[in-house]
Amino acid sequence: MDYVPHTPDDQKEMMRAIGIESLEALFADIPETFRLRGLLELPPPLSEQEIWEHMGRLACRNRLPVATLTGAGAYHHYIPAVVSHIVGRSEFYTAYTPYQAEISQGILQAIYEYQTMITRLTGTQVANASMYDGATAMAEAAVLAAKSLGRDRLVLARSVHPEYRKVVTTYAWANGFECAEIPFEATGQVNGEALQGLLDGRTAAVLVQSPNFFGVIEKIKPLADLAHGQGAFLVAGFADPTSLGILKPPGEAGADLVVGEGQGFGNPLSYGGPYLGILAGTEAFMRKIPGRLVGATVDREGKRGYVLTLQTREQHIRREKATSNICSNEALCVLAAAVYLASLGKNLKKLAALNVWKASYLKEILSALPGWKPLFTGPVYNEFALACPDAGDANRRLEKAGFTGGYDLAKDYPELGSGILFCATEMLRREDMDRVAALLK
Repeated sequence: MDYVPHTPDDQKEMMRAIGIESLEALFADIPETFRLRGLLELPPPLSEQEIWEHMGRLACRNRLPVATLTGAGAYHHYIPAVVSHIVGRSEFYTAYTPYQAEISQGILQAIYEYQTMITRLTGTQVANASMYDGATAMAEAAVLAAKSLGRDRLVLARSVHPEYRKVVTTYAWANGFECAEIPFEATGQVNGEALQGLLDGRTAAVLVQSPNFFGVIEKIKPLADLAHGQGAFLVAGFADPTSLGILKPPGEAGADLVVGEGQGFGNPLSYGGPYLGILAGTEAFMRKIPGRLVGATVDREGKRGYVLTLQTREQHIRREKATSNICSNEALCVLAAAVYLASLGKNLKKLAALNVWKASYLKEILSALPGWKPLFTGPVYNEFALACPDAGDANRRLEKAGFTGGYDLAKDYPELGSGILFCATEMLRREDMDRVAALLK
């Protein structure tokens, strides 16, 4: 349909209907100081060739790091070329939410394959077609657990990503739930005794991460047993999804819901997004899990086909019946994750092992520096926290040499003193790590 602007008569009729005298009244809430009172002082137009040259000059101002040592929820992994090739195809790249779903067999099959891979990696029976990100996935799981049990208390580990904790507490506040925090031990793991003291008959869920924000691997089964002993659910998150290639699936260890950020599966860092939240769980949550579930069936000719089996989104069903207000479509990020996992296959385990080895080496050589030592004694995946003389100075040295430094822990964990969180993925070479140690010596 061609664009047709509103005529003056159309505008008068609409203003009369909503009870205003002028269009200016629509902007009454905007202070006069911030209102535009003239045309913007824009430069003259450029030709296509001039635009390319201008954008090229701007691009040259970007400083790409030699390597990155930052993790903290977003991870620099190698992305096979096939991922961008498939994701960039027009039938996927330009497609949005499949409202008339069954005619979109390609994207439905991709989501179905993604769900299948996620359930196998997490040891669960059902996975949805993604949330906004890892933080909202954890928050949605918390609300789902509380509403399922009719309880109003959440117990959240302090070792969970600080931003995840903020989102969970915001969701809890909006729903009238109470949040309690579990401290961590010298290992960097959840303090089991403290958890036991926080559990009661009002507790709906215990929320943990493994690997947690410090990169430390938790013992899921004892935590699940404590939660289940009070009739509560265990929500097990993870920091980097590639860890699922080597760690025991959380579902097999007793987790009822498994959540996390899927960015590490084939999605670039991209200044923080868009990403995809992973949410999977036991079959008991099938009809309550937010988002979409794609299922496989056969048509009347006996051929396999894919359908949107369940859609508990407010866009698809009556709002009061929706289990969540999740509405943005992350299917393109899901597709990237599915292609990435399919291209790696069983090599995901080798990739995960590389991350363990690289982190182990970097941790060892940095811990040998004067004034540097591990903050925790627990086993880690590809991240680790170190006490150091001055985290700010360390990062400035690294940045000057072209490295993206570690994550300064002081702003989120002042009790740790001058601590820094480093990450080592398969993208770090041994010579890179040796150079980092030399810079910080």
